[in-house]
Amino acid sequence: MTAAAGLSRTFWSGRRVFVTGHTGFKGGWLMGLLHRLGADAQGYALAPPSGPCVFTAADVPRFGGSTFGDIRDGPRLQAAMAEAAPEIVLHLAAQALVRPARADPIETFSTNVVGTAQVLEAVRTSPSVTACVVVTSDKVYDNVEWPWAYRETDRLGGKEPYGASKACTELVVESYRSSYFSGDGHNGLLASARAGNVIGGGDWAEDRLIPDAVRAFSAGQPLTIRNPSSVRPWQHVLEPLSGYLRLAEALATGVSLAPPFAYNFGPVADDAVPVRVIVDEITARWADGASWGHDARFQPYEARLLEVDSAKARTLLGWQPRWRLHQALDRTIDWYKAFYASHDMHDFTLRQIDEYLHG
Repeated sequence: MTAAAGLSRTFWSGRRVFVTGHTGFKGGWLMGLLHRLGADAQGYALAPPSGPCVFTAADVPRFGGSTFGDIRDGPRLQAAMAEAAPEIVLHLAAQALVRPARADPIETFSTNVVGTAQVLEAVRTSPSVTACVVVTSDKVYDNVEWPWAYRETDRLGGKEPYGASKACTELVVESYRSSYFSGDGHNGLLASARAGNVIGGGDWAEDRLIPDAVRAFSAGQPLTIRNPSSVRPWQHVLEPLSGYLRLAEALATGVSLAPPFAYNFGPVADDAVPVRVIVDEITARWADGASWGHDARFQPYEARLLEVDSAKARTLLGWQPRWRLHQALDRTIDWYKAFYASHDMHDFTLRQIDEYLHG
């Protein structure tokens, strides 16, 4: 049986899945999505932050198992993976923020590059694994600010530590794939996934547009933004997550996938819009006197224009976005409004997942 989003319940029901980074924003939603598909998911990640987060708000441990640990701790990670005996590994754990990466590049490179190598070492010693998807970022590309979308064959790069760390992660993935996960018995086991700016309820990370807006608006303060003209490929968090699952399913079932073994998951072209458009939209949706202004002081480098081409995922995986930008913004602000109104966010999160799967 196939859900409306193109995900096979027959494949995922009862499937043992190991998720790194399940205490994070994307990881928490992924655990909920796997739960709704009937999978047996086990998460491994650092403990969640002490402040509000989707892990605690949506009670993510009710979606599956949970182990706290650092992906750089090889013995602990391998022990957790051996106990879970997963068929599918989805690696999302990372230092995922641009400005903290600039402030602490060593921690960022250590987590994103060495941590990924430790995950792949654990996969290499786990005979149960039939597919592994490593999530990187659309910022892996050597961004030359051209006006068209980046394809998987375009050059990797990184003008700041976060993007560079993710480009290095891609090299680690390709090294392991060609050295250990290709040929008889391992053909197609490993691939990477690249997605852009995701939005959705439950993200309270620093220096992200929606969380910054929610913090400001909920406190009755104006939002201040750095780069109102920057263009990003905005999409609801469930969009790339469904893509990661489609990719994992294809790997596990032996679907022929053309090299390079990397896939972009981005919105339709019209939904790559400037930051100011997003801010205007969320300000109107929040209402209650919400407003914003521009911080015109000098800011460190961030790419002004970034879009990814998802034609490969559409053609080879049959994946495509389901929610347009206005729908993603509606669901995102609805989630935060429900949270601040003290709704049951576990049930609310599951209802939004059901809307995505069947709406």
